[in-house]
Amino acid sequence: MSADEPAGAEPAEDRADLDEELADLAGFLTGRPHLIYAPHGNINTGSVHGGQRVENGAGPGGRGRRPVEAHEGPISEQEIREACAGFAEPAWFAAALAELDGGVLFLHGEPGTGRRTAALNLLHRHSGGSPDLRALDSDENLATWRPAGTGARGYLVHGLLPQHPLGPAVVANLRRLLRDARSRMVIVLPHEPERVRALARDLHVSPVRCEPPPPRAVFDARLTAAVPDEHRRRALLERLEQRESGLLDSLLTPELVPAQVAELVTAVSVADDGGPDPTDLRARLSFLAEGEVPDLLERLHHDPDGLAFLLAASVFEGLDHRIVREEADRLLALADGRLDSVLRDGGDRDTGDRDGAGPRGSRERSRPNPRFVFRRSLDELLHTVRARCAPAEIRSHSRFTYTVEPVAFTRHRQGEAVLRHVWRQYGELAALLTEWLDTVPARESDLTVPVGHVMGMAASWGGGRRALRHIRELAGSERAHSRTTAAYALGIAARDAVLAGEIKYHLGRWSTEGGWRLRSTVAFACGSEFGTSRPEVALTLLRGAHRGAEGDERQVARAVTLALRALFAAGNQPTVFRKLVGWADRPGPVAPLVLDVLPDLMRGDPGWFQEQVLTTGEHAEPFLGLVRRSLDEEQRFDRICGVLLGWCRAAAWDTGSRTAVETLLTALAREMSLGVLRLFVEFDGDPDPEIVGRPVVRHALEAWRRGEPQPRPATAHPNGGTPR
Repeated sequence: MSADEPAGAEPAEDRADLDEELADLAGFLTGRPHLIYAPHGNINTGSVHGGQRVENGAGPGGRGRRPVEAHEGPISEQEIREACAGFAEPAWFAAALAELDGGVLFLHGEPGTGRRTAALNLLHRHSGGSPDLRALDSDENLATWRPAGTGARGYLVHGLLPQHPLGPAVVANLRRLLRDARSRMVIVLPHEPERVRALARDLHVSPVRCEPPPPRAVFDARLTAAVPDEHRRRALLERLEQRESGLLDSLLTPELVPAQVAELVTAVSVADDGGPDPTDLRARLSFLAEGEVPDLLERLHHDPDGLAFLLAASVFEGLDHRIVREEADRLLALADGRLDSVLRDGGDRDTGDRDGAGPRGSRERSRPNPRFVFRRSLDELLHTVRARCAPAEIRSHSRFTYTVEPVAFTRHRQGEAVLRHVWRQYGELAALLTEWLDTVPARESDLTVPVGHVMGMAASWGGGRRALRHIRELAGSERAHSRTTAAYALGIAARDAVLAGEIKYHLGRWSTEGGWRLRSTVAFACGSEFGTSRPEVALTLLRGAHRGAEGDERQVARAVTLALRALFAAGNQPTVFRKLVGWADRPGPVAPLVLDVLPDLMRGDPGWFQEQVLTTGEHAEPFLGLVRRSLDEEQRFDRICGVLLGWCRAAAWDTGSRTAVETLLTALAREMSLGVLRLFVEFDGDPDPEIVGRPVVRHALEAWRRGEPQPRPATAHPNGGTPR
């Protein structure tokens, strides 16, 4: 340790390793493949307009980052806006609005018919455009449910589970509660005719079937939203018709669902001035991929190399071709002949006949030798599975940048179609794929998201009481990489309304009864899509999972900290901070956790904290109390001091931040504790001439040196605590 490093600090190389690990894990928790981790740095994350296009959110394989849909908790304004943009009103919409007047509406339909989008539009329209909507998971017991008391004008329920049956009295009570709260509720159900008829008969309700408008109507509405300029919109369609007459009519078949129409609109709207190429347009549409999977597999039936590469590309689409090929090789070796449709009789010698016919009279058959390094070229493999190697692009790691040439299927979502088909149709292959994906190299952090995505989707493909078995095996693994993969997979699987209840049951049990490995998986899951769409559930699980930061528990504590950061960054700031304030004065290890995570939250979202200070909002005084406590504790002073000085430097460029920082410093100066004094001394010695708040700090120091008393605030700490 150098003389400049404070006592008790971690060695520089240990801190560097921890920074890299935190960067990789934080990228996983927020669903982003890359992260800029810059302590005390200022990163411009605003929109960039002009001649250079800047995009955020593209994940592996060029897949756009799927917007997080709230399943329990407030529904974001962004999600509501996206649902309302380009919404084509179906014929039944007016009748559904009238039914919603009664307080509760049951909306049922097939997957992909736009039930959630229609439900959000119904609630938004019925509430007069209010953004205050909330989501409830399917395991919510509506017999004991009460409105949240947050002024929500609408509730979206994702299905009903058999263990919480509804009766006429429950529905009547729901309507009364919603009427008193001036709110409404839409319950989204799958299209199960028997169950729907039972609801109508027993509850005296009129369930509405969600049948989407004609595909052409959906296309026109969404294209108008995507391309508001009527002249450009007409030009795009005219050029498309000139290139191939009747193309849109041939693609907009009656069976197309809104999600597929939206994909077609996207492909058309992003085309250049020459209009989309018809051949390229057809090749990229995911809804044309499903029908080709059986033929594709049949063509590769006697080709273990091609099958292995097809499966690897399906899982790892978007990653570098070298990674995809390495995983295909590993799968082939692990299969030990299970991907080869031809049994080999005899030794390893080559019969000279690749079709399996040996010398005359011989029945010896052989398969390609997996140890032959030149067995297939990259171009041949790509051509075989209908993939391509995209142009080189530069990507970033936490410490460096590198160049990749990502593998991508010609047809959008071809890989998902392949995996879904083989998982359902070939039972033994599912076990092989699980074993293969569980042994992905631990240091390949880029592989966590695609592996977790596949294993999460597989839970809904399989179904039954064993649907989550392959994920549960990973959750308690000794390998940290397997646990983070399991957490991501749980978030994907929880999109299924039925699986969500089982997942919450297991996570709740693991958080209180499980060992540190299971509890770290719980924490990772709380920071993934599962937790960010259910913030209240996630915070309860994190409170139960945390046991301190000694020994192996340090790994759980890190995961809990990252999860809190992810929940805070996902738009749940009031919910998270309110819970942290409640933890701050509790006995046990949870109070130190609050002070440890506070600098991370302040660095990640300074605007929210500064707004609280400016407006003297609900959280202003508790925030001030936590800052004082952190400054007064020797082991936490350096981190909180660094964040506050960073705020003061950055405020030189922002009028709003300048006022907030000066207000905060003035509030801290009212009680010159030892920690605040140390902060002001550090501030006074800062060499930055533009740093904001210097007059406030110098006036406070001069008053302290003269012994002038400082007015004490009414409440110095959260929950009425007293300063230490």
